[in-house]
Amino acid sequence: MLLQAAAQIRTGLPDTGGADISSFFGTSAQLWAVGLIFIRLASIIMLIPGLGDPAVPPRLRIGFALLLAIIITPIVSPTLPPMPAGLGDLVGIVIHEAVIGLMLGTLMRVLLFTLVTTGEILSLQTTLSFAQTANPTEAQSSTSLGAFLSMFGLVMIWATNTHHMFIRAMVDSYKVFSPMKQVMVADAGTMMLRILSESLVLALQLSAPVIVFAMVFNIATGFVGRMMPAFPIFFAATPLSVLFGLALLALSLGTMGMVFIEHYQELLGFFIRPGA
Repeated sequence: MLLQAAAQIRTGLPDTGGADISSFFGTSAQLWAVGLIFIRLASIIMLIPGLGDPAVPPRLRIGFALLLAIIITPIVSPTLPPMPAGLGDLVGIVIHEAVIGLMLGTLMRVLLFTLVTTGEILSLQTTLSFAQTANPTEAQSSTSLGAFLSMFGLVMIWATNTHHMFIRAMVDSYKVFSPMKQVMVADAGTMMLRILSESLVLALQLSAPVIVFAMVFNIATGFVGRMMPAFPIFFAATPLSVLFGLALLALSLGTMGMVFIEHYQELLGFFIRPGA
């Protein structure tokens, strides 16, 4: 079985010709193409939502990146540079691909922080900011609402098949960021700043209903406290604030998910070339 799979991999890869060193798995040019693609894909998969989470075993990520690299090699191999003769040029190309992969993976993941920020804002407005719990997507503690919305966004990405756009973006990234051209660091930095600003604006928009409710509720409780100084307004208002805030969150959860997915798919559309 293993020998048959290796033979299929060898025959499925493009043959670039020339005086390449042949082995059981293919020529040196074919192995160079697979290895170069694997470096970029592994760097992306290390950071994308879902597969890039700390809970996913590293061996699973590496295996998936290698399998995907073998699959897309016949598609993107024409855009790859030939195998260099010197070690310095080889290391330079490898670092070039790793930087592009890390850059794309970071851009794909940063918008997921929108929901974490939304959860932090909602926790402040509903007096739940001290309710800390482990966030499995970030391997660190966050508020309960932040961890919940982070997992909710991850489920929405996979439930709506948005993860299919990850693979398409990986393939089309060789047209946007060619291995034979310089890394567009300035453009990537500009896009990162744009995504971060849009992420903060989107977080405020998603949490706007609860923010408005909390403002009106706090003003009302302040008036009650001034009119009845002996009344324990804090003990009476806190449970109501939590109850109504969570109820409002539950009512707007569906809309929040659809708005988030729409913005996330729009982000991935920057790396996808229509008709490619």
